[in-house]
Formats: sequence, C-alpha cells, structure tokens
Amino acid sequence: MTKKTKNGKAQETENKELEQEVNIDNAPQAEEGAEQTQENLPEEEVDETAKLTAEIDDLKAQIDKQKDDYLRLMAEFDNYRRRTLREKADLARNGGESCMKAILPVIDDVERAMQAVDSSNDVEALKEGVNLIYSKFRTYLEQNGVKEMETIGVDFDADKHEAIAQIPAATPEQKGKIIDCTQKGYTLNDVVIRFPKVVVAQ
Repeated sequence: MTKKTKNGKAQETENKELEQEVNIDNAPQAEEGAEQTQENLPEEEVDETAKLTAEIDDLKAQIDKQKDDYLRLMAEFDNYRRRTLREKADLARNGGESCMKAILPVIDDVERAMQAVDSSNDVEALKEGVNLIYSKFRTYLEQNGVKEMETIGVDFDADKHEAIAQIPAATPEQKGKIIDCTQKGYTLNDVVIRFPKVVVAQ
C-alpha cells in the first residue's frame, strides 16, 4: 500500500511538471498574440482620432464662416435700417414740396383776380377769370389723385357719406337716396379723405 501511494504521488508530480512544460511552451505564443493585438489597436485609435480631429476642424471653420456671414448681415441690415429711417424723415419733411410748388401758379392767379376786382368794373371778365382759376385748380387736384365724390341721387352709404338730416321721400324711388349735399366729399386714390355731408330721403 505504501509503495503504491508513493508511486501515485510520483505520477502526480510528473503530470504537474508536464503541464507546466506545456504551459511554458504555449506562453510565448499567447504573449506574442497579445503583443500583436496591442500593436494594431493603437494604430486604429490614432486613425480614428485623426479623423475626428479633422471633422472638428472642419466644423470650427464652418462655424467661423457662419459667424462672419451673420455679423456682415447684421451690419448691412443696420445700415439699411438707418438709411430707411433717414429717407422717411426726409420724405416727411420735404414730401409736400412738389405739391406746394405745383399749387403756387394757382395762388398767383388768385392774387391777380383780387387785383382785378379792385381795378375793374367788368363783372363778366372777373367771373370768367374766377372760373378759369377754379378749373385750373380742379385739374391740379385730379392730376394728384383727388376726385370729387358723387352724391346727389346716389344710395346712402354710411361708410362713404355723413348724413346730417333726413326728410320724407317725395316718391318711393327716392327712399334711401341722397337728395342734397351741403358739403362736398373727396377721395385721394379712391380713399375717402373728406366725407360729404348729405341729406337723405326716408
């Protein structure tokens, strides 16, 4: 029994030694494979890092360009806003210049007519002169988009007319129509600038 036990222990010792030899033989191959993996991994990481760095640089360049374009656009808009405000101010201050210059000849005619009243006894000539001035002034207004509104015989419209009185209609056809106008109304480019004061039949 004792001899058998000793032989068994000896056998186990030999087996362990063989396993160690096998592990020792395989170890260099495993370490070599690990070294190859470690050598390949850093190269891939370097490539990926370089790629990401290039993308970041490209994005930074795009951001810088967009920022520059934005600043330029804001500067142009600010200049445009200032120029527009200045033009509006000039228009408000001098916009009526052309209208006033065009009306000056009419004022000259009125002054001449006033002088004629003091020095002439020809009523017909004075009447004709006044009619010419009136016609000239009406032409000037029409050329600038000012037109007289029609009233007599027109259906009353509260959006266009100002009723100052109502009277019974003489006939059924007159009901709701304007039969008299105490003050004329005018439009400027089809927009009412003064409402006519009218009498309406009811």
